Amino acid sequence: MLRHLLTFAAACAASSSCFAQEAPATSPHVAVPAVPVMLSPELGEHRSGRLLVFAQRVEPGAEPQDSVDTSPFNPSGTAIAAREVSDLTPGTQALVSASTDAFPTSFADLEPGTYRFQAVLDRNHDYNYGGRGAGDYVSPVVETTLPGPMPALTLSTELPEVDLEARLSRMPDAMRTQFETNLQQVRAVDFESPSLTAFWGRPVHIRGWVALPPGYDPEGSETYATVYSTGGFGSDLESARFSAARMTGMMADGDIPPMIWVYLDESSPTGTHEFADSVNNGPWGHALTSELIPALESQYRMDARANGRFLTGHSSGGWATLWLQVRYPEIFGGTWPTAPDPSDFHDFTNIDLYADGANAYVGPDGEPYPLVRNNGEVIATLKQFGQIEAVLGAYGGQFASFEWVFSPKGPDGRPMPLFDRATGEIDPMVARYWIENYDIAYRVRRDWAEIGAALTGKIHLIVGTADTFYLDGPAHRLKAVLDELGAQADFRFVPGRTHFDLFARDGDSQALMKDIAKEMYAVARPDAN
Repeated sequence: MLRHLLTFAAACAASSSCFAQEAPATSPHVAVPAVPVMLSPELGEHRSGRLLVFAQRVEPGAEPQDSVDTSPFNPSGTAIAAREVSDLTPGTQALVSASTDAFPTSFADLEPGTYRFQAVLDRNHDYNYGGRGAGDYVSPVVETTLPGPMPALTLSTELPEVDLEARLSRMPDAMRTQFETNLQQVRAVDFESPSLTAFWGRPVHIRGWVALPPGYDPEGSETYATVYSTGGFGSDLESARFSAARMTGMMADGDIPPMIWVYLDESSPTGTHEFADSVNNGPWGHALTSELIPALESQYRMDARANGRFLTGHSSGGWATLWLQVRYPEIFGGTWPTAPDPSDFHDFTNIDLYADGANAYVGPDGEPYPLVRNNGEVIATLKQFGQIEAVLGAYGGQFASFEWVFSPKGPDGRPMPLFDRATGEIDPMVARYWIENYDIAYRVRRDWAEIGAALTGKIHLIVGTADTFYLDGPAHRLKAVLDELGAQADFRFVPGRTHFDLFARDGDSQALMKDIAKEMYAVARPDAN
């Protein structure tokens, strides 16, 4: 769960302030409500991307910091202003307006005090998904006092790639040695999909990592049940690799029964494609089930039966693996989604998409919809997240990602927005398209006569009663539908658990995963014990 708008370019074209301008020959500060940003000559010329400026209020004399950023758990704690730049060169400056493309307020309206500013050039337009990363340019943090002139910022550092060695170096020595051994046991998945390649008109690959059980012999006769796992929002190929290595270690330690685990990367330039067939992202579900799985089963000693194929994933990955089980019930023997994104659109992050005149920001009583909670306290609203996404950029945010998966294609060739990012007004036509095509509860009820026999007993959904993003609500609704249909589904609502501590128990951070693996193994090998 978490972050969009598409109209910045049009607004930018109407304003000369959106283009790089010659730097003034006088003061390094400008007495206008805008932040001037320069490019260091060492970073080259003709740079483009989404230029972001962050401003955070601090107490005078606070400890130095090398980064100023936004946080989903304190969305209004950092002010953001942004614009597109198409040709930033040394010797020119880009003025980041303080009155447009800003959240939560114009820089000109910041309360008096001491602030720290930092600029970031998001060169790949992926800040909404993973934050600042390799190849982005950043400025030093500059402290200033307001009211007063805005600081001049210089992009002077290119962020490096965080390679495997750097990640491993952060681990304690003993843990690192074991993890390096585990990494040697995982195998890369890099499969060019014919159907996705045809859809996009360029090579498109499905990537991931395979964790093999101890003693696996490619020439042996033994076959293994296989689990397909997808990451949540913000995951990527590297996090899939680390998940595969951790699973290899748990199987080697005997904590997990011997199976083959396939960790799939579902990230994309538009967020997560969630392995759903989509008019915008392409036929990802078809590519997985009809192309990749047969290819893997011809390469590895996998148990190529429905009762030997399982699914699990967390958050957006949970929705993906729940969706795949419902969409392809005869291919998989069960899904164990944990805290999946909304599966009943009567409660889509607290919004009822079925309601007439629905608004994404406020309910019928005019109260703002909450999106994030902690210890019973609302710490972020849907409006805050929708508007932060709009400032950070058009791609990769959680809400924009949903639209790339769920929405019809608009006249401009892009997915149609579910709601207006300024007002929260929901487009009822788009909402209906979402419901009829991707509301899991709706589709299960509608298609039960066709899929019920193959789906019964295969859904095992687990979520905390204090889920950070309120995902226990739609899970209760899906359970009611499945109970009514006699689906024999297994729902577990773990008391007091949130989105982030759902797997922990008795000091073991992976206790729930061990439970899930043993339940899968019992389905695949009922006579093993």
